[in-house]
Order: sequence, then C-alpha cells, then structure tokens
Amino acid sequence: MLDTKWVREHRDEVEKSLKRRGSHFDMAALLAADEVRRVAIKEGDDLRARHNELSESIAAATGDDRQEKIAQSREMKARLGAVEEAAQQADDEFAALMHQLPNMTDAGAPDGFSEKDNKVLREVGEKPQLDFEPRDHLAIGTALDILDFERGAKVAGSGFYYLKNEGVLLELALVRFAMDFLQEKGFTPVITPDLARKKFYLGTGYLPAGPEAQTYEIADSDLGLIATAEVTLAALHAGEILEGSHLPLRYAGYSHCFRREDGAYGTYSKGLYRVHQFSKVEMFAFATPETSREIHKEFLAQEEELWQKFGVPYRVLDMCAADLGTQASRKFDLEAWMPGRGDWGEVTSTSNTTDYQARNLDIRYRIADGGIAVAHTVNGTALATSRALIAILENYQQNDGSVAIPPALQPYMNGMRFIRR
Repeated sequence: MLDTKWVREHRDEVEKSLKRRGSHFDMAALLAADEVRRVAIKEGDDLRARHNELSESIAAATGDDRQEKIAQSREMKARLGAVEEAAQQADDEFAALMHQLPNMTDAGAPDGFSEKDNKVLREVGEKPQLDFEPRDHLAIGTALDILDFERGAKVAGSGFYYLKNEGVLLELALVRFAMDFLQEKGFTPVITPDLARKKFYLGTGYLPAGPEAQTYEIADSDLGLIATAEVTLAALHAGEILEGSHLPLRYAGYSHCFRREDGAYGTYSKGLYRVHQFSKVEMFAFATPETSREIHKEFLAQEEELWQKFGVPYRVLDMCAADLGTQASRKFDLEAWMPGRGDWGEVTSTSNTTDYQARNLDIRYRIADGGIAVAHTVNGTALATSRALIAILENYQQNDGSVAIPPALQPYMNGMRFIRR
C-alpha cells in the first residue's frame, strides 16, 4: 500500500503511473472516500473532546444543572457511537480502495500494455541441437514413469499430479542445489509455513478475488494457502522495527505453493507449466530505500548464475509497466528455452516492491539518527520446481527417450547421469 498522505499530495504522479500500467483504478473515488473518512474522523475527535469537557464539568455541577449535563452527556455519547461507527465504515471503504491501488511504476520500466512490449535484454546459452523431433515434458515424463497427471486428476482434480521415481529425486536435487547455492551467497535458509493469515497474503498483494486472484482460502478460518513463500517471508518481520545497520536481511525460503490458476491459458499451460501445487525456493530481502534497486539487480544476477549452472538457455526480460502486477515497481523475468513447445517459457521472476508491502505489514527500520523509516522489500524466484523440471527434461532429452542429468545436479542424485525407463 502506498503512503496515504503522499498519494493525496501527488495525485498527478499517481495517475501517470496508473496510465502507464493501463490501470482503470478510480483515483477520484479514492480521494472522495479519503475526504469522507477524514471528515468523519474529525467529527468524532471533536465530539469526543467536547464530551470529555462535559464529563469533567459534571463533577463540579449541582442540582438541576448537574442533571441537565448528565442528560447532555448521554445524548452526546449516543451520538458519538454513531459517528465512530460511520468513521470506521468510511475508513474501511477507503482502506479497501487503497489496497487496490498498485505500486508506483519505476521510471526505468518499459512502456507497454501487453507481453509483446516486454523488453528482451539478453539471451544466454545455446539452444540444444536435437537430431530428432523434440518431445514435450509431459510425453517425456509419462514415458519415463516419473509423471502421472491422470491419477493426480483422479485424486485432486485437474492441475494436480504425482511425481514418481527419479522425478522425485530430481526435484529434491533442484531444491537442495538452490538452497546450497543461496546459502553460499549469504542467504539465511528458511522453511516457511504453507498457510498464512489473511492480513499477510493481502498485505503482500495476493488478493483472494479479482483478475490477479491466486489464493485458496480455508473455509471457516482466517487462513489461506500461500501462492509463494514471498508471503510468509515478508510476514516474518511484520510489525517489527529492524536495526538499519543489520540491513539488508536476505532469506532463502522453501515452501509448497498453491495457486488457483483460474482461466484459460492455451496449449502452453498443459502439463507442469500451470499447476495448482508445486515447490519453490524463493529469495527475499528486507532493505533500505537506498539499496533496494541494487539488491534487485543482485537477485537477477543470482537467478542467472543459478540457471547457467543448469546449462539451460534462457533470456532476460524487463517487464513492461502493464505487466508488473500490483506489488512490483519493477520486475525482471527469466524465460528458459523449452524445446517441447519450440518457444520460451517463464521460469523465474524478481521484483522490487519498494515500500508497498512493508507499509502494509508495518515493517520499519531504525536509521542512524534514531529515526524510524519504512523498509523496502525485494523478492525473486531462485527456482519453481515444476518449471525447472520442464526446462531440464526438454533440454536434456536424448534420442533413446532418456534424459541426461545436468552435471551440477548429479552429486545431489548419487552420481546418476541419466533417467531411463
């Protein structure tokens, strides 16, 4: 959430940012709700002050004057209750609108309104030269008996799957490799809860309804299944004042992730590309406003280094303003080459969310002069196992139907070099 006072005083800048995003957010409605809220709060404060004065005067009053003041106090108290209720309602309506207002768009983000406007910064690695018709990961995984979507759908519905045999070992190898890689970079390893309270998934920008909805909510509770460890890592220091001298704090979080993935996504969504449950290793940092941009670039460099170690060709995209999502001020994606589709597919993303999430979650830090400021947060995917499996199965497929194991992962699979039926 943005700073309310700043939004009020910088309406033109906010509207320019919204226009760049192609957002239809109604600023006029937000400012009108803010005015109603402020008037209601002031009326309540004024009435409360008058009631306090009247209460003090009752102690010194006598006779009919005292009885009259007591009657006035009762009437004023009843009126105060109604005013406070109206103020709370106005504040709730304003807060709901503020949660829908996207983050400010970084000036460096490319202009554009569709994925075609995302800027390709570079391509890294050589695409595999296969002397046979490439198979997609679903055909490869089914033939090798490491993937079973049919029984997954029987048990849990479409978009769920069983991972079996060497597929299990490969996923665990990916997770362990990524955690070791990040720990060597100075990240603190964390296994987070797979559930979070509503205030935390709302506070990080994951809405349970609307076009960006991802969250499975748990009936009769205040909990939702997390779509990413970004939620639980951000919540780790919610309501805290961090020591500025300790920043940045870098965490590597492992969790299961659950996403509704409502809507039609076309043929590219089949198999593991869009599933309702997967595992992920997430990078997360608590930073200062002065360092968040550099940490964002650092996260991108670490994603690239990780994928270079896998030997999978990829490209880096600077995401256009309309493709940033609610939370991000700027975002970079890595897309891996996927021979089974003959195209690129997103495998990682890193975003600078500036103070948007930290303001929602009341995460602040102590600056050198003893003052308090709102922190910045930065997130990035080291790897999502489902899409990493796609990239490895398709890029390392062999003519005989087997799949070679990338050398970097072989030590994590007891030296296994190939997956065969």
